[in-house]
Parts: sequence; structure tokens; C-alpha cells
Amino acid sequence: MKIRDNSYYRMPITEWPESERPREKLMQYGPTKLSEAELLAILIRSGAGSKSALDVARELIGRAGGLSRLARLDYNDILQFGIKGVGKTKAVTVAAAIQLARRLQVEESSTDDKILRSSAEVAKLYTPRLCDLNKEIFMVLLLASNNRLIKDCIISEGVLNASVVTPREVFREAVMGMAAAVILVHNHPSGNPEPSREDIQLTRQMVESGKMMNIPVLDHIIIAGNRYSSFADKGLL
Repeated sequence: MKIRDNSYYRMPITEWPESERPREKLMQYGPTKLSEAELLAILIRSGAGSKSALDVARELIGRAGGLSRLARLDYNDILQFGIKGVGKTKAVTVAAAIQLARRLQVEESSTDDKILRSSAEVAKLYTPRLCDLNKEIFMVLLLASNNRLIKDCIISEGVLNASVVTPREVFREAVMGMAAAVILVHNHPSGNPEPSREDIQLTRQMVESGKMMNIPVLDHIIIAGNRYSSFADKGLL
């Protein structure tokens, strides 16, 4: 096959041969045959000016620093790049696709009964949900007496600090959810799973409050990328 020069691909995608258009390629060969930029171009749908949707997709991936970093961005982050051809509608579309992919990972990693017997099982369940975020999320997992997960609750989004994450907020959810025990989970966007001094201080405060409420804190899991650390495993509870 003759390789075409780059100027050829400055034409609108609708003017490309059908065999080279991302949507048509997917329909004919399946999604595994498409590059990341081609898959993203299908979501973006149209370009801007002399740029095709594929040009815009490549620019978006490049500005983000790769697909994994793009997965950490939310709607506002995508808009702030100021990429010509990526307005509010396309930014919403990309952000929604990223969230769907993350939720699919969570669903696939979960078990039917969601009995949490170890830190590894908690990490397996929540790493897909938290590993790529660029802001801290603090959650409390409410457990029944047999360690069955009743529900999870987000207590704080953004910078983690003691003024936002308090025993009152955590154990209010536990009491309302009739939890027999809780597990704390939060992420470190830095990629370092080791607990900070503030993490240790906050956890001790939660453990003491749990003792008074007769709702024990079984563990505190810190997720950082694909790694995690467990206060219980480290003997820090």
C-alpha cells in the first residue's frame, strides 16, 4: 500500500477512503485494530478548520501526556487545554467515556457478594475507581457483621484535611447505614502509597472514635496508581 503524505490527512475524514476512516475501520475490523487516537476521534466526531477529528484526538492525547493521564482528567481539565475543536459538548463526551471505562473496571473487579476479607480485596475493588484521579477522594466503606459491603460513601473530594474529614462525617454515615464496621479508603494522586503523618494522625482519630461508637475501623487503605498500602497490614491500627 502506498504511504500518503501528511497533507492528505488534513482533508476532512469524510473525504478519506472508507477503509481508512475510524468509524468504518471499527465496523469492518473491530475496535482492536484502531489506535487510541482513532478510537478517540470517533467520540470527537468532527474536527475544526483544517484539522480532522483524528488531528484533534492526537492533540488531546498529546496535551494530556498520554491516554493514562487523559483518564485522570475531568470535564474542566479537558476544556482548559483550549484545543480548537474541543468545546463543551466534546469535553463532556470524552469525560463521560472515561467515567464509563472506570466504572466498567470497577464492576468487572467486584465480586457478587462483595465480602471484603482482606486489604487485597478492597484494593482490587477500588483501585480502578481511584487510581487515575488527580484529586484526593476519601471514602468510608460500610460493612455488615460478616464483612459484606453494604455501601460506600464519599466523605471528601479535593485536598484531604482534618477540617473536612471528621469522625462526625464518617460515623454519621456508618450509623445511618447500620454498619457493624467500617473501612477507610483514600487515594494519593502523587503515586506514593505510603501513609503521611496526617494520614496516620487522622486514622488514629477515626479508630478511637470507632471504639467509642462500637463501630470498629478494620483498615485504612491508601491507593496510589496500581499500588496500595494497608494500615492493618502494617500494624498501624
